[in-house]
Amino acid sequence: QVQLVESGGGLVQAGGSLRLSCAASGRTFSNYYMGWFRQAPGKEREFVATITWSGGTPYYADSVKGRFTISRDNAKNTVFLQMNSLKPEDTAVYYCAVRNRGLGPVSVGYDYWGQGTQVTVSS
Repeated sequence: QVQLVESGGGLVQAGGSLRLSCAASGRTFSNYYMGWFRQAPGKEREFVATITWSGGTPYYADSVKGRFTISRDNAKNTVFLQMNSLKPEDTAVYYCAVRNRGLGPVSVGYDYWGQGTQVTVSS
């Protein structure tokens, strides 16, 4: 029983920045990864970034490396996604997600999901 609430989405011009936040509540004591996925219109949901809750080790999709930065505040059970140099192809609904296992590829196996926040990047 984990609840995730995203915030920070909006409209931005290409080259601009946004910072997404995700606050977790409930039974978060077994969390190993907390990260971000996105789904663009007509496309499948894809992995964006994640971070190990204990050590803070980040992982990124190749498409966002060098532009996005994931971070977390363990005391507040919150994860952030700083998005810089945004491109129109970054337009999507962004979802926060939690995984409660540590083994396996970091892009799969997430157990809890937020409601999503819309990010729109205009040309």
